Amino acid sequence: MKPASPQVAVRDAADADVPPDPELDLLFHPRTVAVIGASDTPGRPTTLNWRRVRDWAARTGATAVPVNPRRTEVDGTPTYPSVREVPGEVDVAVVLVSDVDRVVQDAVDKGVRFLVVFAAGFAETGADGARRQADLVRRLAAGGVRMLGPNTNMNLFEAFRDDLPGRAIALITQSGHQGRPVFQGQELGIRFSNWAPTGNEGDLDAADFIDYFARLPETGAIAAYLEGFHDGPAFQRAAARAARLGVPIVVVKVGRTAVGRSWAQSHTGHLAGADEVVSALLRQYGIARVDGLDELLDTAALFARAKRPPVPGVCVYSISGGTSAHMADLLTAAGIDLPELTPQTRERLREWIPDYLRIDNPVDNGGHPVGDWRGRKILDTILADPGVGILVVPITGAFPPMSDAFVADLVAVSATTDKPVCVVWGSPSGTEDAYRVGLLGSQLPVFRTFGNCVTAIRAFLDFHAFQDDVSELVLPEPRPNPAPTATAARTWTEVESKELLTRYGIAVTRDVLCADAAAAAAAASFDGPVVLKAVAAGIAHKSDLGLVRLGVRSPDEVATVVAEFERVVAAQSGASWQGVLVSEQLGGGVETVVGIAPDPVFGPVVMAGIGGVAVEVYRDVAFRIPPFGRREAHRMLRELRGFPLLAGHRGAPPADLEALVDVIMAVQDIALDGVVTELDVNPLLALPEGAVALDALATGVAHG
Repeated sequence: MKPASPQVAVRDAADADVPPDPELDLLFHPRTVAVIGASDTPGRPTTLNWRRVRDWAARTGATAVPVNPRRTEVDGTPTYPSVREVPGEVDVAVVLVSDVDRVVQDAVDKGVRFLVVFAAGFAETGADGARRQADLVRRLAAGGVRMLGPNTNMNLFEAFRDDLPGRAIALITQSGHQGRPVFQGQELGIRFSNWAPTGNEGDLDAADFIDYFARLPETGAIAAYLEGFHDGPAFQRAAARAARLGVPIVVVKVGRTAVGRSWAQSHTGHLAGADEVVSALLRQYGIARVDGLDELLDTAALFARAKRPPVPGVCVYSISGGTSAHMADLLTAAGIDLPELTPQTRERLREWIPDYLRIDNPVDNGGHPVGDWRGRKILDTILADPGVGILVVPITGAFPPMSDAFVADLVAVSATTDKPVCVVWGSPSGTEDAYRVGLLGSQLPVFRTFGNCVTAIRAFLDFHAFQDDVSELVLPEPRPNPAPTATAARTWTEVESKELLTRYGIAVTRDVLCADAAAAAAAASFDGPVVLKAVAAGIAHKSDLGLVRLGVRSPDEVATVVAEFERVVAAQSGASWQGVLVSEQLGGGVETVVGIAPDPVFGPVVMAGIGGVAVEVYRDVAFRIPPFGRREAHRMLRELRGFPLLAGHRGAPPADLEALVDVIMAVQDIALDGVVTELDVNPLLALPEGAVALDALATGVAHG
């Protein structure tokens, strides 16, 4: 992470000048809300939800109107038999009845701007429900009505505290219940501004709300619980705009396993997407992915409460050597830098901390200094160190009055610095005044576990490092994608696939396609060993059948190999012999792989990794979703576990990384042009100068 600069401290001017969507502003700040199916019968969900909307309207200055053809009044408020008969304009209509189809035309006729559909039984139930949902969306769209849901919750109408200072967290959940423990962070003094429960996302989806929340000046972070993606490219565009605006996004994304993907589909009807692709997407746009809802709250709260640190260095300060060692161990394991404090800082700390305690980083004060005047001086001195950007203070045990004085000093010193001061309160009871009054009453980032603190700081530092180059982020735009249909696609031969690579500027081996052994022997000329490969329609993976032979050195060997190839091909059902490819044999370098894979949510995905015959075993690959720039291509390579091989391992010369990036960018062009549905360039030999495709396999509608 580079030092903070004014350029990255403000939102991108081109995006900041665009105000929040006025249409969605009306959803969150309506003048009139009609509640269809409102009831006051004790114990009924419709009663609970009507009263929630009614109370919310009273707090926000809106008007809530009950609609129920079987009632003349609900809770003393006059009702109307249909939304068409509600006087004046209706901005939002909440549908609590299960017969949604019956009220759609009324909403369209009335000119309702938004329909919030609580009912389930749509895409999450299967094909029939998906057709019903599509018809609902079509009818509403034709009438100019936007929809939240179906299968949503009433979390839009929560009681948001207006007494909490600072920037707020905006919450997006595809499961209302999963958002509940996050939203309850209000009880810990964490401010929330809005909650968008998107449900099945028949119309409005997470991308719409990311784009809206990112433009609100009060938004310090966006926290999201996602089960899938309604529109993959739209999510990309929203994430890119949020990144350019400098607004952090933290997500829990389920679907890491087949079980999780199956439940996501049955719960809200979402396509979860391949998890490797999802993780790559989130990294590509600087989005922090966490696993637990507690991590979601803690990480988003750090983003909302803390400013960008001037440097990425972290200092650990505690009253216990064991506590310091434990926290330092976890931070270091997460790749977080704990720089040694300067000699000047250590000299000053020795004035107040005994010689037998460590002060280089971590800093252990032994306990007693936090209870008197020395405590504040130590904090001021550590925070003044130029290598410290974040101070982490784990307090594993509460010892009043010592811990009370410690917390008071932490709160006071945090008001004098822009460097984040993160506190871990380890007492399991959480009833102590130092915690309930001192810490929760402050704007300090407060954690209850070491692990959550480390996760949040890692995400915090990663986001701000990402922001250093955010100007290079490519903003995706809607575009037609004439991808070939799977039924018409066929596998191309190596010759055809390499011709495609050549057209896009990718270097390939010198090859000659020969009909028989005699022609192959003549083509080889034997200046050195050659590679022989069978070319046969209907056979995609030649190595699996032994149809690739390296180091062939004589005409007799050519004849033997070709005869063997012909026998193997003849034994394969549906295969037809087309000849033998004679290729130059190149040595040295690192075998890599670059390719294109289709994703059901995001379309063509570019892949790069360490290649060769064991690529499926090691799976050392990285993904990116077009469009992306050269910086992302370099990041792909550096994510690989095998990157040291490319950097030059044990005296070997480093690979030409710029040439590898050239290939990745060319393959991205192939993906964006829709020329093929799949592409596997493996091996792609990364040399000290240049990169050469030794083999390639494409799938597309036709060659040419």
